[in-house]
Parts: sequence; C-alpha cells; structure tokens
Amino acid sequence: MSLAVVFKSPEGLVLAADSRVTVTATLPVAPLLPPAVPGIIVQPTIQVLPAYFDNATKLLSVANQSHVGFVTYGAGAIGQTEPRTAHSFLPEFESFLSKRHDARIDVNTFAKELGLFFSDQWKDAKMPTSPLPPGIQPMVFLVAGYDKDDAYGKIFEVVIPDRPEPVERQAGTFGIVWGGQSDFLERLLNGFDPSAIALAASTLGLDSTQADLLRQKFQESLGLSIPYQFLPLQDCLEMATFLVSLTSQIQTWMIAIRGVGGHVDVATVTRTDGFSAVSQKRIHSRDDY
Repeated sequence: MSLAVVFKSPEGLVLAADSRVTVTATLPVAPLLPPAVPGIIVQPTIQVLPAYFDNATKLLSVANQSHVGFVTYGAGAIGQTEPRTAHSFLPEFESFLSKRHDARIDVNTFAKELGLFFSDQWKDAKMPTSPLPPGIQPMVFLVAGYDKDDAYGKIFEVVIPDRPEPVERQAGTFGIVWGGQSDFLERLLNGFDPSAIALAASTLGLDSTQADLLRQKFQESLGLSIPYQFLPLQDCLEMATFLVSLTSQIQTWMIAIRGVGGHVDVATVTRTDGFSAVSQKRIHSRDDY
C-alpha cells in the first residue's frame, strides 16, 4: 500500500512517505455449527488477516549523488522466500552506481540506473513478470532532484517490472505527484473520489467522451485552488506532510486495509543544498521515548 508524495515548487522539491508495511495472511476459519450435524461436512472458510509494521524506510537517498532523493510505494519487498525491501538494497545500489559513474549524474540518468538495478533484482528473485497477476503490486519509485545549473527540479517515475524506463512527471509545471493509497488525498485536492467517474458512467450510462467531460468539469469546479507556482518551500513541506498524515489518521477509524501509517519521513532537495532530511526516523531504544 503506502503513500508517497513529491512536491515540485520554484524553491525546491519536497519528498514525503509513510512508514507502514502491510502483510496479509490467509487463515482457514471453521464455521460455527450446531453440536451435531450428522453426515454434513462443511469446508472451512478463508479469512484474510492484515498485519502492520510501522518502521519501514521508503524515503531514500544515495551518498555519492546528493542532489537526488527518491520515495517508493507499491510492493514492499522483492523476493518470495527471502524478501528484501528497497531500503535494504541501498548499499548494493550505491556500489552499482559508483562503478558506473565517478561524478554527479543528471536526474534522468539516475532514474534509469535505478530502474536497471531494481529490474535485475526483481528478475534475480524470480518475481512475477508483466502483466502482474492479481494481488501482486509493482515496486514504484518517484525520483526527484536537480540537474547541474538547472533552476528547477525534475521528477521521474520508475515502475518495476512494468516500466523501468523513467517517465518525467510535472514537466514544465509545478505541483504534486503522488502514488499509493491516495484516495483521500485525491478527494481533498481534486474534490472527488477517483472512482466517482466510473460509478457515474455505469449508473447514468455515460460513454467515454461524456465521462471524460464529467471528469474535466469536476476538476475545474471542485478542485482546490492552490497557487503551486507561488508556494514557498516551507509551505510545500507542511502540505506534503499533512497529506500523508491525513491519510494515516483517517484510516484509524475505518474498517478497511489501513495501508498508510507510522512516522512520516520528509526531506527536501534544493539546487544549492541538495538532499536534506527534515524529519526522518532513526534506530533507537525504547528508553529514548
């Protein structure tokens, strides 16, 4: 699940991600029957039980490329019998990069190398190939950083294993890119649930042209009016943090998969200072509380 947010503003980039990993287990559950039902054999039903772990690291950076940061969502790990998180691969990825590049590289090249590296890890672990079977999510990365001498940052999306070649997001514009369990975020920013258009189309018998027009009108009329091109970096940071925290908090009252939770890790990337962690969890003892 997870929720990752990247904010592109004139003053810099903000990356934010939650810390939750959701693991589901299927368990047989015997149905409740009267004490004696001769001759009847009832098969147990299957119950899916989610378990949550709130200390995953999804906001990542590389020591020798300090002008770039990235967040991940979707598949929490690669491998079936010995699963590994994206965070656990950082030492190998840093070594991989240092052997291929001895100097600063641009953001697109960094994203390409990231896609190549994690595609190889996915294949080596014998993970399912595209198209992925139901219930298997891709591992997605949002890579954000600055090219040398550029005034504004860039954001690229890499999807493993479906699309390892990076695709630029928010090219030439300012705003927010997000991914993961983002339905509440989209309701707030766009003014409507992402499933509302399909629901309206099926209920009212709308064709694709009418559905697209409805989506356009919803966005124009219901979306929040936010001047992204004028927001200071501090406001972008607070908004990115709020969007992840909002989703985490509201899920505590829901009967549903609570896929977003734990500490919200936040960092900025600017033209002058590069990657800078603003709020990032650390290994600590319970005595530190």
